[in-house]
Amino acid sequence: MSSPHLPQAPRQHLALVALVVRDYEEALAFYLDVLGFDCIEDREVPEQGKRWVVVAPPGGGSCRLLLARASDPAQAARVGDQTGGRVFLFLYTDDFDRDYQRYRERGVRFIRPPVEHDYGKVAVFEDLYGNRWDLLEPRG
Repeated sequence: MSSPHLPQAPRQHLALVALVVRDYEEALAFYLDVLGFDCIEDREVPEQGKRWVVVAPPGGGSCRLLLARASDPAQAARVGDQTGGRVFLFLYTDDFDRDYQRYRERGVRFIRPPVEHDYGKVAVFEDLYGNRWDLLEPRG
């Protein structure tokens, strides 16, 4: 409840995270066919020679990935290494065992096996470029 005398707090949320990719089609094949994400938007931006490609995991969360094709050598050098080898993205799931098994069957490379922590069950995998992800089922 806001007071008429106090300014209302801003309402913000992260909507997109840009992920630099080598090629739109190979990235889409991985995120849609392997991870099972949904394609939210895919349109040409002809004046820039690019596409606006947005994907998201199923389930209707608010944060999405903008697949951004590297447009120069400096960006191309960062494909797969946007965070210097640290886990970059955290994919929460309602059923860790289901998704872990499905991803393994589809060839996803897990670089750390599943571990139980007080906060939940987690394993680290790499996407097609080597970016590291946590697959995490939060406890509680």
